[in-house]
Amino acid sequence: MADDKIRVSRRDILRGAGAAAILGTALPASAKEAAAKAPAGLTRHGPGAVPVSIGLNGKAAKVMVEPRVTLLDALRDRLDLTGAKRICDRGACGGCTVWVNGKTVNSCTMLAIDAAGADVRTVEGLAQNGKLHAVQAAFVEHDALQCGFCTSGMVMSCAALLKNNPKPTLDEIKAGIAGNLCRCGTYGHIFNAVQEASR
Repeated sequence: MADDKIRVSRRDILRGAGAAAILGTALPASAKEAAAKAPAGLTRHGPGAVPVSIGLNGKAAKVMVEPRVTLLDALRDRLDLTGAKRICDRGACGGCTVWVNGKTVNSCTMLAIDAAGADVRTVEGLAQNGKLHAVQAAFVEHDALQCGFCTSGMVMSCAALLKNNPKPTLDEIKAGIAGNLCRCGTYGHIFNAVQEASR
């Protein structure tokens, strides 16, 4: 009965690993063949940097980024716009909120290459002609910040809320900023600021 069992030695495992390694070296050639047979209209990006053009705070901007670079990293590291903050880096806190084509987006979860051709607005572009946006002014007036780390993302979400709903109720304000976390707990001041801005 013992002779019927399959026995595998270390030598057999090493032989198998060696065969897998040899086969692995053949894969790039087949990958090249597959790439050569790809449809003519198929665009491949990476791993090197590619140009990405976006509308940024009302102006044209072009940046070279690797396809793996997030919109947040492109804004902060390549375009020197540091208003959007990396806090959770998982799209859970809202500290990196920007507008992409008028909609709020957690920029840490969007690839920069996916924003190509889009209109991107950051907190730096919210004020117009040297005048603070109503939400920004109300945040200052109502002291709606403490450490300030969440503030830029919170302001962008609040401004988007008022753009879509100029006279929100308190419950609508709470729902509108549900994706933004303030670890200092200044929510009461934030609600007051949004209500003030809506007036």
